[in-house]
Amino acid sequence: MHDDELFEEEFPVLILIDEEGIEHQFELLAELEIESDTYRVLLPFVDEEDIEDDEEEELEVIILKVVIDEDGTEFLADIEDDEEWEKVADAWQELVDSEEI
Repeated sequence: MHDDELFEEEFPVLILIDEEGIEHQFELLAELEIESDTYRVLLPFVDEEDIEDDEEEELEVIILKVVIDEDGTEFLADIEDDEEWEKVADAWQELVDSEEI
C-alpha cells in the first residue's frame, strides 16, 4: 500500500490535546487489540486542500496505547516498553501487508 492510497479512504478524525493544551487532529487508521490491550494507529490530519501537487510529504503513523484511568476516563499514551512496541508495530505491519488498511 502506498501512502497516497491512505488519502483515498475517509477515516474518523480524532482531536487530541497535548500537555500544553494544544489541539492536534489525527485520522484514526486502525484500532488493534493485542493481549487485552487496545492501541490506536493515527495519522496526522492533513487537509487535502493544503497539499500542493508537487508536495511529496511523508507522514508517519503514530501508535498510542488506550489507557483508562481510575475515573473511567480514556486517554492515549506512548508505548514505553520496547517489547510491547515491537509487538504492536508488527501487528500494524501485518495489517498493512494484508492490505486490510
